[in-house]
Amino acid sequence: MVRRRLSSGPGSLKSRNVFLHYDFVRVDKVELASGKARAGTLLWFIPDFNIGSGGHQTIFRTIMHLERMGWESNIVIVSPTNHATAESARQDICNHFFPLKAGVFMGFDGLPNSEFVIATGWQTAYPVRAVAGNAKKLYFVQDFEPSFYSTGTESVLAENTYRFGFFGITAGGWLARKLKDEYGMLTHAISFGVDHDCYRQRPRREPEVKRVFFYARPPTPRRAFEFGLLVLEAVSRRLPDTQFILAGWDVSDYVIPFPHLSAGVVSPEELADVFSQCDAALILSLTNLSLMPLELMASGCAVVSNRGDCVEWLLNDDVALLTDPTLEALTDALCQLLQDDAVRLAQRERALTFARQQHWEASADAFMQGLLTARQALAPANEDAVHKGPVNAAASV
Repeated sequence: MVRRRLSSGPGSLKSRNVFLHYDFVRVDKVELASGKARAGTLLWFIPDFNIGSGGHQTIFRTIMHLERMGWESNIVIVSPTNHATAESARQDICNHFFPLKAGVFMGFDGLPNSEFVIATGWQTAYPVRAVAGNAKKLYFVQDFEPSFYSTGTESVLAENTYRFGFFGITAGGWLARKLKDEYGMLTHAISFGVDHDCYRQRPRREPEVKRVFFYARPPTPRRAFEFGLLVLEAVSRRLPDTQFILAGWDVSDYVIPFPHLSAGVVSPEELADVFSQCDAALILSLTNLSLMPLELMASGCAVVSNRGDCVEWLLNDDVALLTDPTLEALTDALCQLLQDDAVRLAQRERALTFARQQHWEASADAFMQGLLTARQALAPANEDAVHKGPVNAAASV
C-alpha cells in the first residue's frame, strides 16, 4: 500500500499535474527571430481569454489604438489555452473584441523579433523574463494580482513578477506608486476611457421607480459580492419600494431575500441600457478600480463606492459618493442618494461631465508615451537611438 502510494500518488491526486499547471513558471528560454528588431514593434504575451473578459478587452483596445498610431503588434497566447489554434483565437479577437491587424501565436515557436515584449498578467511575466536577446521588457499591470489569491503558491508567484526588473505601464496612479515604492519598478501610469458610443444617457422607463444597480460577481472576491448583498438587503429594509438589478454573473443559486432582477452575464449594450435605467449603483473595489464607475457615470447613474487609494486615484467626492467600507456607511450613502433627488441629480451631472472627458484615445496616447519613456529608460548606453525625432514623454512615476 505505502509503496503504491509513493509511486503513483495519494488517491485521485495522481491525476493532478502540478508541473503541467505551472509549466509557464519553468520556461528557461524564449527565442525570437534573429536579426535586429524594427522600432515600433510590440510582442504581447497574454493569458488565453474568454469572450467578455474585461482585462483582455482593455489589452485589445489598446493594441487597436496603437495600430492606428503606426505601432505594429503581435500576440502570444501563453498556456494553458482554451483555443485549439492561433487562428481560432484571432477570429474570436476580431469578431468579439476588435478587428486587429496583429498576428496571433500559440506557444513560443516562430515568434517575430520585436523592440518591446510585454507581459500582461503574472502568468505571462515568466515567459517574458525568459525572452532572449535585446528586446525591452514591459509589464502592463491592470491590478495588484497577488491580492487575487489567498496567501500561498499563486500569491507568491504573482508577487515575484514585480521584481523581474520590467518597466511597468499601469492602469492608474495607485498601481504606479505601489509598484515603484514597494518593488522599485520604473512605472508610467495611464488612465481609463469610456466607450461613449455604448455608454450614454438613454430615456428612462418608469422614472418614478427608484432602482439600484449592483455588480454581482461572486468569482471575483475583490468586488465583494457578499458584502454588497448585505448592503442591498439593509437598503431594502429601509426603502422597501426600491428595485435592485444585479448583473455580472449567474447568482440564481444564492439566497437573496429582497426583490431583485438578476440579469446575469449581459452584453455591453444590454449593460449600458441597464445602467441608464438606474438611479444609483453600488460598486465595491477592494483592489484597483474597474471600468464600471466611469461607464455608469456616462450612462447617467450616480455611483456609491468605498474609499481607498485604489479607488481615489480616479474618483473623488465631486463625482461619486465615497464612504468607508462599512455596512452602515454604504447603506446610508445609497439611501441618501435614493431619498434626496437634489443631491443625486447634482452628483449625476458632475459625474456625467467628468465621464465625458475620459476617452480611450487619450489612454492609448498615454500608453504610447509610456513606450517612449521605456525606450529611453531601457536602452543600453551604447545603443543607437531607435527614435530620431523628439520624444515628448510624460515623466515616470
